[in-house]
Amino acid sequence: MSVALMWEARAVAGRGADLLAWARAQRLAPEPLRRETFRAPQDRVLVITWWDAPYDADLPELAEPSGELVTRAVHRWRFEPVADG
Repeated sequence: MSVALMWEARAVAGRGADLLAWARAQRLAPEPLRRETFRAPQDRVLVITWWDAPYDADLPELAEPSGELVTRAVHRWRFEPVADG
């Protein structure tokens, strides 16, 4: 079974590059099967990790950045794949 974890944060205005650098520097142990990092307007950063694990598995997640870097708490979601059709 597979599960995808999503981590999304919004940086303080003008600190999007700092938040992106912070997120990219975070290591997870063990490493996920796949990890992608995205950015968007309003200094948002999104990280998606894929795991070969059950939906409710205890998996490592990115931490909360310091309060000086983000405008609000990190949003986190967990998704499982569905068959097409």
